[in-house]
Amino acid sequence: MTAGAVPQSGHIINLSRMDGISAIRRDDKGSFYITVQAGTTLSELREQIKDKNFDISKWSEESRETFKEFCKAPEQFFSPDPTETSATLGGMVACNASGARSYLYGSTRKHITAIKIALCSGHTLTIRRGEIFAAGRKLDLVTDQGHSFTVNLPAYEMPKTKNTSGYYVENDMDAIDLFIGSEGTLGIITDIEVRLLPLPRIIWGICCLFENGNYAVDFITVLREQLTNIAAIEFFDVGSLAILRAQKKENPAFARLRTVEERINAVVYIELHCDHENLAVENLAKMAQLMKESGGTEKDSWVARNNADRDSLLFFRHAVPESVNMLIDQRKRKDPAIIKLGTDMSVPDRHLRRVMSMYHSMLNESGLQSAIWGHIGDNHLHFNILPHNEEEYKKGQALYAQWAIEITRLGGAISAEHGIGKLKTGFLEIMYGRNHIFEMAALKAVFDPKGLLCPGNIFARQQLKDKK
Repeated sequence: MTAGAVPQSGHIINLSRMDGISAIRRDDKGSFYITVQAGTTLSELREQIKDKNFDISKWSEESRETFKEFCKAPEQFFSPDPTETSATLGGMVACNASGARSYLYGSTRKHITAIKIALCSGHTLTIRRGEIFAAGRKLDLVTDQGHSFTVNLPAYEMPKTKNTSGYYVENDMDAIDLFIGSEGTLGIITDIEVRLLPLPRIIWGICCLFENGNYAVDFITVLREQLTNIAAIEFFDVGSLAILRAQKKENPAFARLRTVEERINAVVYIELHCDHENLAVENLAKMAQLMKESGGTEKDSWVARNNADRDSLLFFRHAVPESVNMLIDQRKRKDPAIIKLGTDMSVPDRHLRRVMSMYHSMLNESGLQSAIWGHIGDNHLHFNILPHNEEEYKKGQALYAQWAIEITRLGGAISAEHGIGKLKTGFLEIMYGRNHIFEMAALKAVFDPKGLLCPGNIFARQQLKDKK
């Protein structure tokens, strides 16, 4: 999403054949942990967990015994859910991927308990959560081969909101968190231990439709305050719905999209995770009451209580970004300079209405086409500007720079999910300042003195040249 995987010369290391699952363990609280190689895809992992079908021929006797317990236990799942299930676990860790369900379960970081990293020196580093901590902002590490070294962590304070902007650092931090979300700049992740959770017995999907976008935001605000069994809260604005209506009318691939009447200007998708049906029914009734109090009506809602109906709602949810990408591809054929301008900034709860108003007013003044959707439960929306030509593209870029300044001023993050990559290095400098960019570069140099790993990610080469 941010060109983090685009090479600037050099070599590409393909880890796709490193797709083995090598171990399973259970802790004294009954939680299961699976060790996977970095090339394992999310879809493969999900399928094997669901079917309880692993190749255990090379597992230790201890893992085999634990696997027997796993087969008898209630169904488990790995909660991170980026849209692309073809994502590899190594990529998910490197980018700290999240997705819709991060509202309840958190991002990938929260579910990683151990990693092994190949360093540029040829040494490897194995880190298990809860075993190695920084002393303030100084971190002492020892490779598996016995080499000791010290890392000085940058001094910036991270925003208190959903954030994947630059290296994760804080006082006395767990060492594993430095590498999660480091975008391939510190080492190559080879092995990962993930924590599984019991799969909720009841998973329902609900779409709440509103004639007024402000009513939808009011609804979301009270929903977050009063309900606790919500795994995801997603939002789709009037621009997104207009694109979906056009796709349904013109593209046979979207014929099964549910019809959204013209009077509807915002949709909120909610996913309920409950242990029993009575609790889900109670939550649904409360949701209907909150819709009415916020200016909507329970009649303007779709409820999916089984897998088939939920898949229909998920198709609706995923159709928005897919449709936008198709639209940009069509325009790009006429003007190759055009690409989608998408952002994923986030703010603290108290500023949600303020930034929504800012985005809409500035977009209306600009006259640019836009579509806004995403993880509004975390105050994290994807604001997409859809330019028709290069002039509009440049105008959209200027808007994004203004938004980055305001988001930073409000204590938010310029990237909540997609990371910095090579496209948002300028925004990161707005957020943290040039001196902290140099601190990040110094940290990278400890692990990668020749700058071989993912050059250009997080901080641009030009930023470092400017220092010299």
